Amino acid sequence: WIYSFGVHSVKVIPQPEGRCNDTDPMWEGNTIYFRSDRNGEFNLFAYDTQTGEIEQLTWFDDFPVLNVSLGKGIIAFEQAGSLHLFDLSSRESEKLTIGVATDLQELRPRYVKGEKYIRDAAVSPSGARAVVEFRGEIVTLPAEKGDPRNLTLTPGSHERDPLWSPDGRYIACFSDASGEYALHVMPTDGKGETRKFALNGTGFYQMGYWSPDSRKITFSDNGRNLYMIHLDEGKIRRIATEPIYAPGAFGERTGTWSPDSRWLAYTLNTLAYMQVVYLYNIEEDRSYAVTDGLSNVSDPVFDPGGKYMYFFSSTDAGPVRHWFAQSSADMEMRNNIYLVTLREDIPSPLFRESDEEKPAEEKPEAGGTEAKKKKAKKKEPEVKDEGFRIDLDGIQERIVSFPVEAGYLSSLQVGDEGMIYYLEYADPSGRGGGSLHKYDLNEKKKETLLSGVSSYEISADHKKILCFSNGSLAIVGSTGPQKLAEHKLKTGDVEVKIDPVAEWKQIFDEAWRINRDYFYDPGMHGADWPAMKEKYGAFLPHLSCRGDLNRLIQWMCSELGVGHHRVGGGDYLHQPGRVGGGLLGADYETVNGRYRFKKIYGGLNWNPDLRAPLTEPGIQVKEGDYLLAVNGVELTTDQNLYSLFENTAGKIVELTIGPRPAMEGSRVVKVVPVESEYALRNRDWVEGNIRKVHEATGGRVAYVYVPNTAALGHTYFKRYFFPQSNKDAIIVDERFNGGGLIADYYIDILRRQYQSYWNMRYGADLKTPSASIQGPKVMIIDENAGSGGDMLPFMWRKFGLGKLVGKRTWGGLVGTLGYPVLMDGGYVTAPNVAIWTEDGWIVENEGVPPDIEVTMWPAEVIQGKDPQLEKAIEVVMEELEKTPPRKPGRPPYPIRGNR
Repeated sequence: WIYSFGVHSVKVIPQPEGRCNDTDPMWEGNTIYFRSDRNGEFNLFAYDTQTGEIEQLTWFDDFPVLNVSLGKGIIAFEQAGSLHLFDLSSRESEKLTIGVATDLQELRPRYVKGEKYIRDAAVSPSGARAVVEFRGEIVTLPAEKGDPRNLTLTPGSHERDPLWSPDGRYIACFSDASGEYALHVMPTDGKGETRKFALNGTGFYQMGYWSPDSRKITFSDNGRNLYMIHLDEGKIRRIATEPIYAPGAFGERTGTWSPDSRWLAYTLNTLAYMQVVYLYNIEEDRSYAVTDGLSNVSDPVFDPGGKYMYFFSSTDAGPVRHWFAQSSADMEMRNNIYLVTLREDIPSPLFRESDEEKPAEEKPEAGGTEAKKKKAKKKEPEVKDEGFRIDLDGIQERIVSFPVEAGYLSSLQVGDEGMIYYLEYADPSGRGGGSLHKYDLNEKKKETLLSGVSSYEISADHKKILCFSNGSLAIVGSTGPQKLAEHKLKTGDVEVKIDPVAEWKQIFDEAWRINRDYFYDPGMHGADWPAMKEKYGAFLPHLSCRGDLNRLIQWMCSELGVGHHRVGGGDYLHQPGRVGGGLLGADYETVNGRYRFKKIYGGLNWNPDLRAPLTEPGIQVKEGDYLLAVNGVELTTDQNLYSLFENTAGKIVELTIGPRPAMEGSRVVKVVPVESEYALRNRDWVEGNIRKVHEATGGRVAYVYVPNTAALGHTYFKRYFFPQSNKDAIIVDERFNGGGLIADYYIDILRRQYQSYWNMRYGADLKTPSASIQGPKVMIIDENAGSGGDMLPFMWRKFGLGKLVGKRTWGGLVGTLGYPVLMDGGYVTAPNVAIWTEDGWIVENEGVPPDIEVTMWPAEVIQGKDPQLEKAIEVVMEELEKTPPRKPGRPPYPIRGNR
């Protein structure tokens, strides 16, 4: 845009049909220089403000022009990793050769330590040690005595997901040392040969479980295939494949073993997302369904005694398991524990017991030894041990429920025979960890061992438990209440040497493989993906910092042309921590050399998310008051107002407040600043719009704002729709919508049709559905709404709810459902869920266009207007005039009496 400060007018540099990205404008004389991808790759262009002509100045087609900067008669820019100078007179560019002799500290090998580098962890058979993945290395550390031990020492490869064998001799993990992930099985002392097994799955793998005989391992891949490998034979067998994908880098961990190592228990989803338990017979190479798919069943585990199998099951899981729909947001899934007897001759250990009187024993008769021998009881016949056996016939009829209250249960595991362990959370989110319970099947007794546990694993001898809690690891006993603080592992002692140059190459390669193996289109949108690795990999030797690596990965991923491609995180050398501020929830103006409160934002001080510091009881600060000092430090406009509020959020701060720009007559109040004012300002904007719509429509039209299609949007919709559901019409505003889930909840409610009215003796008649608006509906959209914010107006139009007003949405409906973490904690997304209809692939890179386009021109916005909202009001009132909602009159009361 070319903006005139005098009259606030705007002139737009013309774009070709089909749209493009124009950015980085630079003005010199009568020419505006800018970057544009209007002809494919980003190049440098010039716009003549007098003639309106556009000229392309550079013609690169391999890499974009980046980081442009205008100087005197020249433009400096970056292209293909080099600096260039473009001469504005000659219209020619020159590539610069720059040699910088410097000691790049971030490239030096160094040692790193810290719990943040620990991801996967497992416990040794006796609980004497734990094994962890630490910054891509496999490290064991002691429960009490000794030092950490790095078993891999491979800074240029990524080892993941370690698991200790039950016999204590080996640790299995996945390693990409060969360039692709393979299964490695190494001695636990780090000595001897590591056995390596090539894998032919879908690229990335998740460890399952060792068999009790330590000869076999289950594992799965990102394609949701379950495998078993026989280590002695080196043979890999695919056991099952999930029929439908669910969120996460991998599916749920499954594939537990029977005590004799001849059977597996695992779960698969049905196409309705209900998990079913299967038993797999290794000798027969055949699976058998144990449950019927009408409930959700998870975490199957065998009792070590061989008589029972346990699992969780839920019959109210349906809405929650259908995870893609926002309508499931208010639903909860509770589990209970169930037991199935594996043999038909084994009675239920949970059968009701009955107390009975035992008769007294008969006194022995006189007659000596011979008489005693005659009276002696006959010896009971010995029960033949038939070994482990599963009777599949009628197995569903042998499922019984535990006498444990249903709840938010997870991570079912077993210890000794008849000892069952599980986590119970206070709410479905699992925040803060859960309580670790043990249920004794023999005593029919539950006890709580720990609280605040995120995950745990029981040792092979069942005597110890490895727990993860609040970022720390601990090995505790498996019986009786435990104290995590007394058993924490010394994870701070773990220190490994890294080589950034080798590590960055591995991260680059892994980012490439993540997209190869997770991206929704196996054809990679037509890009020659191996060629892209070679093209961008050529820059690896020239990287000087971790930020350069993220940028390089971003360039490579941009070749796929999707909106949800993101790169971030990673380990940066000497990265200082951010210093927070503190905010009062106010706008200020400068008057007489002082700061004065121009506007104070109200909140809901009973709600921690909407606390407004200056409106709390007793503060009594009003608009027009001066802020004279903070914590006794006098404040004038020569100072940055916010400099005195560094690191004050959530802390008591003393403010000196006065009616004049002087200390005379001032007073001191104590407030607690907030970290962010977003919620306060957003509420002010939303409720201000409600008032505008109410005033402009005579109270006939509701206004509802939805900031996203996730939890916050769900909250906003419920908060603002239902109190206004008695209105004749509605405006739904989804500008700046950040997306989330499929917003079927909003759409389902807004599509509700009139059914009937109900009369009661007193009060108004009741409409059904009561929370429904039958009149016209208008939605406001803009270019800042995307993802779920694209899907919402798409559905709005698909179901004919009403007009769309505003600007075309962002256009990003190839979303992400999870991806593996990179070695140093960084990430790269691989968009792997894409929308299509009978009309083809839709919305991505297109967005949803409005029916009525309205631009937020600066002149109107500066005047305090909202052109898009005003147009929505105009449209909805026109619609309301044409098609008002039907309001039938109540019929006369019936006459049914006989006399």
